[in-house]
Amino acid sequence: MTGSVAAAHQAVKAGTNKKGKYLTFTLEKEEYGISIFKVKEIIGIMPITTVPGTPDFIKGVINLRGKVISVVDLRLKFSMGSIPYSDRTCIIVVEIAAESETVLIGIIVDAVSEVLNIREEDTEDTPAFGASLDTGYILGMAKTRNSVKILLDIDRVLTADDRAGLENFHNLREELKTSKE
Repeated sequence: MTGSVAAAHQAVKAGTNKKGKYLTFTLEKEEYGISIFKVKEIIGIMPITTVPGTPDFIKGVINLRGKVISVVDLRLKFSMGSIPYSDRTCIIVVEIAAESETVLIGIIVDAVSEVLNIREEDTEDTPAFGASLDTGYILGMAKTRNSVKILLDIDRVLTADDRAGLENFHNLREELKTSKE
């Protein structure tokens, strides 16, 4: 991202209201939050069918009550490395904006923490890390008790190419489903 584009993006994020309810979860030892309005449900780890040719962070798909949903491992997406899943590992089903529609995806997290009501005065803009680091997916930072939670813009966690690939995959699933009926 060039300096001027990064500066423009920071200006847009600075004007974004960050207050509201957030579902918080952990990856590694860090706490993250996503708007509760994006969360559709939280489920335990279940069998995931791998899909050949997808990036490592796309673990595959699950069958959730007859609906096939793509699953992304956020640890791998954030270059944290893989760990064995535990009884606290879960999938948060979220609705993200794709190119032409909204799509349900599952995101694997180490553990879900709680729902927090974040006040505007408890938030700060994303710190500048330099032009070479893209932080467009970070909505801001929330100060809670003695910690800082990283607020994610879940629509931007996946790049445009990632979202387009998921949307194409979603469209292919729908075509296959329609052709079987």
